[in-house]
Amino acid sequence: MSDLHDLQSDSAVYKTLLESTQAIPWKIDWASMKFAYIGPQIEPLLGWSQESWVSAEDWAMRIHPDDRDYVVNFCISQSKLGVDHEADYRALTKDNGYVWIRDVVHVVRGENGEAESLIGFMFDISERKKTEEKLISLQRELEALSFKDGLTGIANRRRFDASLEVEWGNAQRGNQPLSLIVLDIDFFKQFNDVYGHIVGDKCLTNVAQTLALAIAGPRDIAARFGGEEFVILLPETDAHGAREVAERCERLIEKLKIVHEKSGGSGFVTVSMGVGTITPAEGQSATDFVQAVDKLLYAAKQNGRNRIEAASL
Repeated sequence: MSDLHDLQSDSAVYKTLLESTQAIPWKIDWASMKFAYIGPQIEPLLGWSQESWVSAEDWAMRIHPDDRDYVVNFCISQSKLGVDHEADYRALTKDNGYVWIRDVVHVVRGENGEAESLIGFMFDISERKKTEEKLISLQRELEALSFKDGLTGIANRRRFDASLEVEWGNAQRGNQPLSLIVLDIDFFKQFNDVYGHIVGDKCLTNVAQTLALAIAGPRDIAARFGGEEFVILLPETDAHGAREVAERCERLIEKLKIVHEKSGGSGFVTVSMGVGTITPAEGQSATDFVQAVDKLLYAAKQNGRNRIEAASL
C-alpha cells in the first residue's frame, strides 16, 4: 500500500512539474492517434481548451495552412521510422492569430521495436522568430549597403564587378552583345581645388544620380568605379544603343549646369567617355574588355575631353 501511495505521490509531483513549465507537454497514442495528455498551458497560449485536443487531426488542423502539409508529412514519416525529431511551425490561435511553435518529439517504442506512442514538448518561440526575422532583415540591409557607394548612393565597384561577371557569362551563353561605358569628370582635381571637397562631393553625387536616371534597361547598372570615374554596364545592348545611352548621359550632365571655371572652355562640368561593345566569345576576358574600354576613355581625354570615343571590340 505504501508503494502505491509513493507511486501516486511521485506521479502527482511529476504532473505538477510538467504543468508548471512554460513548455507544453503532450502525449499521443500511436495506434489510435489520440491525445493521451496535453498540458493545460495550451489554453492560455493558443486559446484552445485542454479538452479540445482529442486527436492528431486537431493538432494538424491547428497548424497554419502554409506550414501544415510539410510539418504533418515530416512528423509522420519521422515517427514511422522511429526517429526523434523537431519541427518549427505556426500554430493557429482560437482568435485567428498564430504563435510560432517548436515541437520536440520523442518516439517511444515497444518491445517489438514498433512505435508505441509519441511524447513531446511544444515551446513558444515567437520572440526568437521575431529576433531571427530582424537579423535577416538587418543582414539584407547590410548586403544592400555593401553594394552601394557610400557617397553617391549608386552601385559601387563591388556591385559592378559582381554584375559584370554574371552578365559576361549570360552574353557568352546567349551570343548577345554587352556594352560598357567608362566615363570621367573632366578636370575634377581642378574643380576640387577651386570649390573645395564638400562641393566636389556634391558634384560627384549629382553626376552619379544623373547617370542612374539615364539608364533604362532592367539589368543596366550605373556604378561609381572610383574617385571621379563611373561605369555603366548595358547587357543585351548593341553599339548603337550604347551610343544613345552615352549621348543621353552627356545631355543630362550638360543640363545640370554645374559651374566649373577650370573646365577647359565650357564653364560647366563635362565628362569624357569611352564606349565599348562586345559579343564575348570563349577565351575572351571580362577584365580585358574593361581595360579596352578604359583605353577608349583615355583616348577621349587625349583628344580634347568632353567627347565620346566608341568602338566595337
